[in-house]
Amino acid sequence: MARRARSRRSKHRFTASTADKHLLYQKAVQSPEVDLALIRRIFERERGRPARHLREDFCGTALLSATWVRLHREHTAEGFDIDPEPVAWGLAHNCDGVDATRLHLHLKDVREPGQRAPDVRIAFNFSYWVFHTRSELVDYFRRAHASLASDGLFLIDLFGGPEATNELEERRRCGGFTYVWDQHRYWPGTGDYTCFIRFEFPDGTELKAFRYDWRFWHLGELRDALVEAGFARVDTYFEGAGPKGDGDGVFRKGLRGENCASWLAYLVALR
Repeated sequence: MARRARSRRSKHRFTASTADKHLLYQKAVQSPEVDLALIRRIFERERGRPARHLREDFCGTALLSATWVRLHREHTAEGFDIDPEPVAWGLAHNCDGVDATRLHLHLKDVREPGQRAPDVRIAFNFSYWVFHTRSELVDYFRRAHASLASDGLFLIDLFGGPEATNELEERRRCGGFTYVWDQHRYWPGTGDYTCFIRFEFPDGTELKAFRYDWRFWHLGELRDALVEAGFARVDTYFEGAGPKGDGDGVFRKGLRGENCASWLAYLVALR
């Protein structure tokens, strides 16, 4: 299911042989300014002060962490990821001009401790679905809870709806290329969920970019696991519907949501 990023026009003529998969992913999937505006709004409303230190788990190219640091001179961030390729790419392409004393990227498991307690800790793009068992998931959530500042928040995103586990392909033009989200296989007995991202180009070529071997976690399961991990409260922010029935990019706190074909939400866990 694509994270819904705004289409970004490009004058580049992409082809499979010349395209950079990390660049295309950022253009098609990520909207760090939107994510960070939501984080700042929720934190200030809940805690009555601005958040300063961010921890980004499964940070990949660290686009979000680098954007956070650039937003304010008192912002600092730590990113965690075990894959050296996207981290190295991010250091080369996203961190230019960022004060190295304010942004630290760790080639470590996200269950490892950081340098300091974050005001906000996040795991976005459904990345925590790499944990296939409930015991692994609750252990990760417990570690997230223990790591936070005394008034810290932990945020994750998720998606669902009747179409979420269908085996289907979703295409979206992004200016110079087409983003393809492939929900390739779902096994209801185990929750195993295999997805792919590929990019198609005007010359007829395609780039098979990313594979995800996940466990599909439902909202109720995630809320229960966060409470078991020690969080005092878990709020859900559902995306509203646009005029064409797709997401409008505006997230509001709600309890039940709507059972539309495909929905996107954030869970906000408070200590």
